[in-house]
Amino acid sequence: MTQMPGGRMDQRRLKHVLLWGVATLLGVTLVGAASVVISGWLLAGVEEANGGRREAVERSAVGDYFGGVSAVFSGLALLLLVFTLLFQQRELRLQREELNLQRQELIASRQELRRSARADLRALHVQLTEMAMNDAALAGVWNDYPDEPHEVVRQHLFANLTFGHFLLFYEWGEISEEELLEYARTLLRSPLFQRYWEASRRGKEGLSPDSHEGRLFRIFEQAVRDIQGRGTPSTP
Repeated sequence: MTQMPGGRMDQRRLKHVLLWGVATLLGVTLVGAASVVISGWLLAGVEEANGGRREAVERSAVGDYFGGVSAVFSGLALLLLVFTLLFQQRELRLQREELNLQRQELIASRQELRRSARADLRALHVQLTEMAMNDAALAGVWNDYPDEPHEVVRQHLFANLTFGHFLLFYEWGEISEEELLEYARTLLRSPLFQRYWEASRRGKEGLSPDSHEGRLFRIFEQAVRDIQGRGTPSTP
């Protein structure tokens, strides 16, 4: 599955912010180093122009009055740097939150696509079953219930559709296992559904116990045991 264009834009934007931050720190470092070098050079020039260090020191006392202004500008530069770092941190946090939201939307979209595909597959299964129910020659192709009259095969196919109906609801989380157990008890009170269950039990016993269909099979088996425990005979 291709990556969303918005995700690529966010990655480029994140790289741009990081590069800009590194460039800012590098610039501040270079400016500081240059200031030290230039200050030394200017100090030597001032001393030479004013006839020596003593004369330069006396005259530089006047410049001390302007040191406060220099401190103010230095403080402003420091505040600007702190503000820049805080802004970058905020941008990175927003980027992470946005990427997390996009990831969640992508997961939800995949789940919805999978659910839609299963619904389409279920609709195709219903259509094929209806064709087999209406035509004995087509029902013989599946050979699920050999040596059974077509009327019984039709009943078995319809019962299997009913089982698949509850399986779909179970997979989508629309029904609890307690509700399924109650529905299974109701269905298994029908002699026709009991006959279908006995005919299809062997094929369902091999289902994976971790699959939805395997868990639904065990729920129906529990319903069978409940009914038999109450003295309701099952149809062989």
